[in-house]
Amino acid sequence: MPKGNIIFLNGTSSAGKTTLSHKLQELLDEPYVHMALDQFRDGLPDKFRGLNSPPGTTGSRGLNVVPVIDGDKAYTSIQFGEDGKKMLRGMRRAIAAMVESGNNVIIDDIILSSEFLDDYLDVFSHLDVTFVGVQCPLNVIENRESARPGRFPGTAAGHFDICHSHGIYDVVVDTSSDEPLHCAKQVVNFVKQQRPGAFSQLAQERVNLD
Repeated sequence: MPKGNIIFLNGTSSAGKTTLSHKLQELLDEPYVHMALDQFRDGLPDKFRGLNSPPGTTGSRGLNVVPVIDGDKAYTSIQFGEDGKKMLRGMRRAIAAMVESGNNVIIDDIILSSEFLDDYLDVFSHLDVTFVGVQCPLNVIENRESARPGRFPGTAAGHFDICHSHGIYDVVVDTSSDEPLHCAKQVVNFVKQQRPGAFSQLAQERVNLD
């Protein structure tokens, strides 16, 4: 059975990844399964989803939302403990298994550390990945956060820099200046007309650093 394709949307929380995923599903001729970090996060037991949980607790071992004050800056840090990271490793391999079974997949995730990107590069080394940077200015994202229930203020600010620090994408869209439909068309046009190369380039850069 031929392998499926991957469209990987990386961007901060509230950047518009989920809305873009749904638009892509509407436009693409073939079915693409939406697989999001939020789906796996929500599958963790409540006691492993912490809110400023201290070290040693189940909340700190899973996914911990931690308020941080750094001088005059205040933001919210998303921190994965040992069990949270185990879940993320399983998520990446579950996505790979879906694609190896012939399914096309849209990934909706946040690259929160170089460790997470490295694992994606390893697990997806034999798969076709169109890597999409979903970007948006921080002030726009913060306005979206304040308007959405259940969002902690400053969450995007906590990972705004690290999320795109690798700097290489096949496609970059800006959800502050373009409507979701236009952003989706940019991605679809690339998928139909070009071959992805961002993941290969990132993997080669890692080899060069080693």
